[in-house]
Amino acid sequence: MSPADAQLNLDEQIQNKIDGKTKPRGALGDLETLAAQLCRIQQTLTPKLVDPTIIVFAADHGLTEEAVSAYPREVSPQMAWNILAGGAGINVFSKQNGIEVVVVDSGVDWPDEHPEGMIDHWMGPGTNNALKGDAMTPEAVDKCLEAGAEVVDKNVSPKSTIIGFGELGIGNTSSASLLVSAFTGLPIADCVGPGTGLIGEGLAKKVEILTAVQNAHPKPKDARETLQMFGGFEIAQMAGAMLQAYRTGRILMIDGFVASSALLAARSIEPNILDNAIFCHESGEPGHAKLLDYLEARPLLHLKMRLGEGSGCAVAYPVIQSALVFLRDMASFEDAGVSTGEPEAADKK
Repeated sequence: MSPADAQLNLDEQIQNKIDGKTKPRGALGDLETLAAQLCRIQQTLTPKLVDPTIIVFAADHGLTEEAVSAYPREVSPQMAWNILAGGAGINVFSKQNGIEVVVVDSGVDWPDEHPEGMIDHWMGPGTNNALKGDAMTPEAVDKCLEAGAEVVDKNVSPKSTIIGFGELGIGNTSSASLLVSAFTGLPIADCVGPGTGLIGEGLAKKVEILTAVQNAHPKPKDARETLQMFGGFEIAQMAGAMLQAYRTGRILMIDGFVASSALLAARSIEPNILDNAIFCHESGEPGHAKLLDYLEARPLLHLKMRLGEGSGCAVAYPVIQSALVFLRDMASFEDAGVSTGEPEAADKK
């Protein structure tokens, strides 16, 4: 049997197993689609969720010099400390759902010495100001992609079957907006949102600055050049981690707007990565809905969250568990002795 025929055979078995559960066909809606995806990722009718982990990448951005955020740059290290202390949203949601949290120092601008408890892949005190040149060097892009892969290999349990991706860093929605516009061709104005809470004139100014950034650069030729021009250290490292998670057969939980911009970079390098990606929610950032439409992706939740940190992954994880549990534990018509109600079954009586 050819690999293509084997996949068709597995797909048929998956659908038969889902349709054979004691429910009207399609009655569990998107949970059925999700269950089938889990089976295809792991190439089995009995997928498993083992050692769920969320990796949070933290870094600062040179574009904060241009007042693209409602919060000062100093908030990045403060929020990193909050996660390390267990007081952030990602901590409480992950604890609720039994998820391990790994925090990576990709390039936070620390006022003092670097704290313990973070994985050290520090690239410097934030990227360069993309309005005045490239955000990072080509060498930094390659190093970030390699560092992200290393985090998956060395800091996540080898038994883990599912990894979520989150971030923190003042200015990163600006970087994400530029990346999304570059990868999708959407107008920059359609990709820009409030980020840390900009409204009115502040939001209009953000659009103006990001338009100027985009106009200051030639059209990038590939994913690495796009990250070089507009990316953040945490976004590039996240893309590298996503690629390695895909290569090692993991399920990828994608958080909101910034994490999805990293996925676009990873997808430009490895188009099949979307097969393993679960979009956990639709962010309150308006550009995220347009990005999801571009990818024809259906997020699990619509809660208007835009916290980042991987919080959407942690909140959505129980939904992913539900898809697995119904597939594993729900009785089939045959096991329960329940009539399917289909004409073929009625004819046999």
